[in-house]
Amino acid sequence: MLKLLAENAAGVHVCGHRGHSIGAPENTIAALVATREHGGNSAEIDCVLTEDDEIVLMHDQTLDRTTNGTGLVSSQSLADIRKLDAGSWFDGRFVGERVPTLAEAIEFAKTYDFGLVVEIKGARQMDRFVRRLGAVLSETGGADHLVMISFDHVMLRDLKDALPGIRTEGITHARHADFVGVAKAARLDSVSMEHQMFVPEDGAALHKAGVAVRFHLQRPAYYDRHKALGIDLLAPVSGYIADGVIDTISGDDVGFLAALRAAAIAK
Repeated sequence: MLKLLAENAAGVHVCGHRGHSIGAPENTIAALVATREHGGNSAEIDCVLTEDDEIVLMHDQTLDRTTNGTGLVSSQSLADIRKLDAGSWFDGRFVGERVPTLAEAIEFAKTYDFGLVVEIKGARQMDRFVRRLGAVLSETGGADHLVMISFDHVMLRDLKDALPGIRTEGITHARHADFVGVAKAARLDSVSMEHQMFVPEDGAALHKAGVAVRFHLQRPAYYDRHKALGIDLLAPVSGYIADGVIDTISGDDVGFLAALRAAAIAK
């Protein structure tokens, strides 16, 4: 079972954003494999519903950016999407990589004791999405391996009513005056915070309320640019990890995250 709180998981999780997306095509099985290879134990992935009500891994509503196809995901069948190349846009080493289904990602997670942080895209189709999600979780027995996330906290609250027992995480891009109140209002199990919006007092308050914290970092180049100007944005992060006020660190470069966690533990 994916344990959201670090104190229950024997340490802070390392989560690839769309998988190890700095080194593999995002939202593919290759990106999940690369996440494990670089020291991660979970991945944030994005999901969209096809025309024939299958849930596939895709960030955008359209196929154009990350496949050799074009048009809306929601207007094409799974069979048609299966024919597309989802890897060559990234690098020639990934020619022939396919768009996976959520069910396939769950089977990967079950095989490797891996966690999935699943962002819901395309809220206009939520009734259909929820019906299919419930079926996928029933078919795979995969609910213990995932947490469903969204910017839409009301939708997440309603999802808990529709699928009792499912775990949810609210994405935030601001520092709220009362994070605990935000989490309680939507019955969230976890909150996602951007690095620059995090202060340890908020993490401690959420933990006291039994709510986990996913702490999202930028790519290493972002921190290198600031360090060159005399600003070490990463200096406090080791303390956050060591002090247990965050539960997951996530980002595009999983190797960078794993090294950050290892250095914090070693201190």
